[in-house]
Amino acid sequence: MQKFSLKKAVSIDDPKTACNFLVKHTGLSKSRIKDAMHKGAVWNRKEKGKQYRIRRATATLKTGDYLSIYYDDKLLALSPLRPECIGDQRRYSVWFKPAGLMSQGTKYGDHCSLLRQAELFFKSRRKVFLVHRLDREATGIVLIAHDKTAAGKLSHLFRSQKIIKRYRALVLGNLAAPRPQDKIDLPLDDKPAVTEFAVRDYDPASNLSLVEIIIHTGRKHQIRRHFEAIGFPVMGDPRYGRGNKNSSGLKLMASALEFHCPFSDKDLVFDSPFADFASPELYELSLLSV
Repeated sequence: MQKFSLKKAVSIDDPKTACNFLVKHTGLSKSRIKDAMHKGAVWNRKEKGKQYRIRRATATLKTGDYLSIYYDDKLLALSPLRPECIGDQRRYSVWFKPAGLMSQGTKYGDHCSLLRQAELFFKSRRKVFLVHRLDREATGIVLIAHDKTAAGKLSHLFRSQKIIKRYRALVLGNLAAPRPQDKIDLPLDDKPAVTEFAVRDYDPASNLSLVEIIIHTGRKHQIRRHFEAIGFPVMGDPRYGRGNKNSSGLKLMASALEFHCPFSDKDLVFDSPFADFASPELYELSLLSV
């Protein structure tokens, strides 16, 4: 396996196409360079300007350009999971992201990201802007904007808490027992964080509770950290909790988004097209909660 990065300025004697330049300085074959470029692992920066991805093997370079490749053949060999477009509103689209798909790429590539898959879905005829994120391990609904104005307006809705974000999770333990309140109000990273939830079912045989959740803030891993903090970790969470590990993945889904569309002036609701997390035990609990 190979993993390395190379950052190099283009000299007057260097090849002036991206692929040939990288072949010369990395020793990789043209086919590997082309594959890495297509999957978003190659970047260029002009003498004045920001770094940006380049994908065409024949992209022209100029002396003084600063070319970078972040090569990880293990990552590049991965086949991306396919998201589902569940709503096309022209200026933005609504997607169901499967577990394991990143919201956006890294410097080592973006072919296994929702943003890149959406770009390819629209055959690169629309720009794509991520306005909110969903953990790689989680499934669920994500909005993608297709112009800067739409991205700004949708981001404002999220910041001003005018988008209702609903989630479903399977947690370890009996949350159906009487509780003083069904709200977790614990700061995260020294910032306010509020998570409300309702228990939809409890299965004593597996000691699992199915909960529906609304979050009023968007802290990193908020739901996962909050439920761990009260002693009911989300099942399958690889990072938080004890006794909640499994082999079938994180049982957390962004199940719905509700908001007033700033473009159509209509109240919209986008629901998950799936009732479960590809998990037999959760599917049975979901049926009981209908």
